[in-house]
Amino acid sequence: MHKTSFLSTLGISALLISCGAEKEGPPPEPGAPEVTVGKAIARDITEWDEYVGRLVAIDDVELRARVSGYLEKTHFKDGQIVEVGDLLFTIDPRPYQAQVDRAKAQLAQANASLTLARTNLKRAESLLKTNAISAEEVDIRRGSELAATAEVQAAQAELAAVNLDLEFTEVKAPVAGRISRDLVTPGNLVTGGSGASTLLTTIRSVDPIHCYFEADEAAYLKYLRLDLEGKRATSRDGTANPVELGLADEKGFPHKGVMDFVENAVDRNTSTIQGRAVFDNPDRTLTPGLFTRIRLQGSVLEGAVQIPDKAIGRDQSENFVWVVDDQNLAVRHGVELGPLIDGLRVIRSGVAAGDRVVINGLQRIRPGTTVSPIEEVIAPVIESDPTAESTDTAKSE
Repeated sequence: MHKTSFLSTLGISALLISCGAEKEGPPPEPGAPEVTVGKAIARDITEWDEYVGRLVAIDDVELRARVSGYLEKTHFKDGQIVEVGDLLFTIDPRPYQAQVDRAKAQLAQANASLTLARTNLKRAESLLKTNAISAEEVDIRRGSELAATAEVQAAQAELAAVNLDLEFTEVKAPVAGRISRDLVTPGNLVTGGSGASTLLTTIRSVDPIHCYFEADEAAYLKYLRLDLEGKRATSRDGTANPVELGLADEKGFPHKGVMDFVENAVDRNTSTIQGRAVFDNPDRTLTPGLFTRIRLQGSVLEGAVQIPDKAIGRDQSENFVWVVDDQNLAVRHGVELGPLIDGLRVIRSGVAAGDRVVINGLQRIRPGTTVSPIEEVIAPVIESDPTAESTDTAKSE
């Protein structure tokens, strides 16, 4: 009885297994992967070329003593902003005032001698008419009058010179800008009027300010060709081409300026040419000596195709994107990349305006994959003045 029950149970189990095996088929195919796609846009864009620049003061003045003497007083606080003509230092003026007084007395004496000589000459000329005096005597007195005139002129020149020395005892700001610290404190003897004149301090202008940068030969030739083709005037001829600048802690390029100088030759040691831009600096955030990011207006890209930078895949052979066709089949396209402008990458070749490009989900795609696309609109992200960056004629198909 026990044996029969066991065989029955075994037969039922085998039947169930065979029935289950008949119902099982091949595993279901996975669904098409979901990806985000967007249509590539086309715009007319101004291409900007970026460089590293350094800020330099337009006026950089070493203030040195022009006369010798003891420094009497300092009239400024270290690091303050000064204006043209502000009194900065006073050198003891008493020795120079004494020289001025002496020169004035010598001038008065010379004027008195001239007056006497002119009176004697006039009297002699009157006596000559009556033959009461010889012509020789008249010539002598005329010579005395000329000598007295020369003495007056010499005394006047001496007075002007010592007045200048007295004026130089007050050292004033020749330019407006930010002053450095006082390098000589009151009570010290300073030397002036020679190549070894004492350096008192320095002044550097702050508004406006220059930014110098170096461009390579390829960039220089590009600007030259654009000028010859009439597409962009060269800055060398005085055209104020726009330039934008950003500091290390700033986002984008908030400072607007213009080109005002290009060097007359390419440096044969570095194969670069130096350019210079000028920027207004009313808030004085642009400080001489700072490194900056600077970009110069280049060529205009008409109908430039743009897509998000994250849509671009990269391997050892090329940069590529996945383009989805009408049957939702993902096809790989090799692309040539341009600059990143307004948050979107310029594609020089490999993608046309209106192509549906995979933006998110690139890792889910293999060659020949059919995808389930989710549409997303591609739009530029313009952080600054749109008119300064591009003439946006976005064309999306």
